[in-house]
Amino acid sequence: MNQTLSATDRNNHALAMGRRVLEIEAAAVAALALRLGDEFKAAVALILETHGRVIVSGLGKSGHVARKIAATLASTGTPAYFVHAAEAVHGDLGMITHGDVLVALSNSGENDELLTIVPLVKRLGGRLIAITGNAASSLAQAADVHLDARVDQEACPLNLAPTASTTAALALGDALAVALLDARGFGEEDFARSHPGGALGRKLLTHVSDVMQTNVPSVIMAQPVPIALSAMTQGGMGMVVVYADAASTGTNANAAPVGIFTDGDLRRAMARLGDLRTIAVSDVMTPNPRSIEARRLAVEAVEMMEMHKVNQLLVVDDQGRLCGALNMHDLFRAKVV
Repeated sequence: MNQTLSATDRNNHALAMGRRVLEIEAAAVAALALRLGDEFKAAVALILETHGRVIVSGLGKSGHVARKIAATLASTGTPAYFVHAAEAVHGDLGMITHGDVLVALSNSGENDELLTIVPLVKRLGGRLIAITGNAASSLAQAADVHLDARVDQEACPLNLAPTASTTAALALGDALAVALLDARGFGEEDFARSHPGGALGRKLLTHVSDVMQTNVPSVIMAQPVPIALSAMTQGGMGMVVVYADAASTGTNANAAPVGIFTDGDLRRAMARLGDLRTIAVSDVMTPNPRSIEARRLAVEAVEMMEMHKVNQLLVVDDQGRLCGALNMHDLFRAKVV
């Protein structure tokens, strides 16, 4: 570009170039969608029918795309891994076994390393899906299924650097993975199991029992508010469980709590009654407190709290006995919220 251009002109030119790249690549993907047909259906069916795994391979920029496609397949319910085409001819071919499906990426379809391993894969009883930009290429002709990823032009102004072609191949790989996901009935819980460290994993795999507190402060309903306030402060949960009598207190007790006394109850009682030193907890508690089973998902506790506008829930076992308590801070700490 002419170095005599002003800074403003250079910036405007860069912006125009960026927009041109996005427009070319968007057009390439849009054209790809229009061409999708029977070959795509055959590729999906071939992978669904296999009893092996999906091996995705490529070289150079196609290798980077292949690695990402393998990762997407694996995380969406299709066992898959990446094999570098150059490494395959030097020993890694042993990772491919009978019944596997090889998805080979090459824009030209004439990559020597891929063409070297194709007959070996077929000899092992593997099947080949080729993603190329040339339906007449050697790789496309050798494939059981060929997916056409050709583009009219690269986004590179020299029409040389793989840009639109790699975008099209990547989009085609995503289309394949999502179509397989849908065909397998792969749902949110399946996705969470393969992403246990992510936000969705935490929401769908964390149970109330994983985040509840078991050392729950409690008082007797006849005791005065100051005793309840002291127990609440020591417990650090912003609440205290209220029982009918001393014989029924404690987690896993046979008698259920008769109420709960929270920070909110305290503020409301002070506004209404003023001096609470001689007031029994039973006069200011919330009776019949809301509870949730320990086996339920923590995200369900969040929904219940939001629906009923409460910050605490008692946790019960399958027999309805108190086994813990939960407040919104526990859920924040567990990153469920």
